[in-house]
Amino acid sequence: MSDQPRLSAQEIVERLGTAVSRRARIRAVTALVAGLSGAALVSLLWLTEPEPLPGRTRLAFALLTAICLAWAGYGGWLLTRKVVLFAADRVVAAWIALSASTATTVLLAVIAAGRGTGLWPVLAVGAVFAAVSLLLLARAHRERARLLRRRAELTT
Repeated sequence: MSDQPRLSAQEIVERLGTAVSRRARIRAVTALVAGLSGAALVSLLWLTEPEPLPGRTRLAFALLTAICLAWAGYGGWLLTRKVVLFAADRVVAAWIALSASTATTVLLAVIAAGRGTGLWPVLAVGAVFAAVSLLLLARAHRERARLLRRRAELTT
């Protein structure tokens, strides 16, 4: 027998947070920096465009800025977590990806329809992005459910 005390399931779960935090922190910093950089770039492009901008163009700039800020917010949220997230971060990221791909597809489809140009290529590419986002979302939910079931098994 070992002289070391046995750890409870909760103590094991708490210690897991430090074991996986480096990768999660790299992901968080990447999302934060990329989101802030993207938001700054799009905002500067928007501000330096000659006036008056068409409404659709202003909407596109606003949408792209919002998407970038969502990723920056996600990165900041991850950096502030001190507990094991049980793949909640992946679920949130997949929802952001699905929302961004759907909103972008709708905006581009409205622009394409308004111009009378290729609507079907926009819808086809948008459908691919939305489908990939949906697959990632389903996978993230499955992984989260698996981890939560495993935690419940360990704590009972």
